[in-house]
Amino acid sequence: MTSTESNSLPLWVQHRDKVLEQSTDIEWRYGKFPDYTRSNENLAKESTRNHPQGSLEAIVQNLVRTFDVEANFKTNPQQWISVVNEKFRMSTNGGPSYTISDVVESGTYKLLIGNTQHYKAAEENFETSTSLFHTAFPEGFLWEVLEVFSAPPTVAFKWRHWGHFKGAYKNNAPTGETIEVIGLSVAHVTEDLKILSLEHYYDNTKFLEKLTASGQEQKTGEQKQKQPNFWSFFQQFWHWQEKPRTGEAKTSACPFSALIR
Repeated sequence: MTSTESNSLPLWVQHRDKVLEQSTDIEWRYGKFPDYTRSNENLAKESTRNHPQGSLEAIVQNLVRTFDVEANFKTNPQQWISVVNEKFRMSTNGGPSYTISDVVESGTYKLLIGNTQHYKAAEENFETSTSLFHTAFPEGFLWEVLEVFSAPPTVAFKWRHWGHFKGAYKNNAPTGETIEVIGLSVAHVTEDLKILSLEHYYDNTKFLEKLTASGQEQKTGEQKQKQPNFWSFFQQFWHWQEKPRTGEAKTSACPFSALIR
């Protein structure tokens, strides 16, 4: 597909920079236009895929990135262009189904991760969750489409989310490690490629285990000495008990499986 042909596609499946260029009179979270300059630079350096412009992979990637912009920065659902507002639903690992209003209120981190050992969605809100992961990944938590398995109206695709752990996660010291999440998503879309629903499937515990593996900075020496034996036992029990499955987002270690090697 040529550049001209690509520009004839709906705005929401074009590059997010073009989406932002044409976003006027938007009610932005934090009261300002989001800046993706650093994100674009890092994606150019670190992405493992370079999808041809106008390809199905590029279209799906652009659509999800537009959705991500809107989920993080547009506080008025009526101004979203990537979804069918009144029909949109999103779930993770077969868990609860969330509406666009839920996304605006709680944010994607809280809804996509749920309650786990190292992240308690019930104790977080949009601001605290965003701060938590922006602190842990100060250079950004990047996302790309790896493969697309089916064409519209039911689009199944594999994705990669990654960042460099260079800031503290809660009280856990950064390791500098590159932490990535691999998942699978299923997007149901309209004829004009707006999202009706998103189903995400991924292991929502492994990347959190890596963020907490270094131990808590504020533990005393005595506490640090006692901790390994307890956690060694707990981890053995946890992994013996845990089996791959889909279920509620609160306990599943399965996607985005989803939007989840």
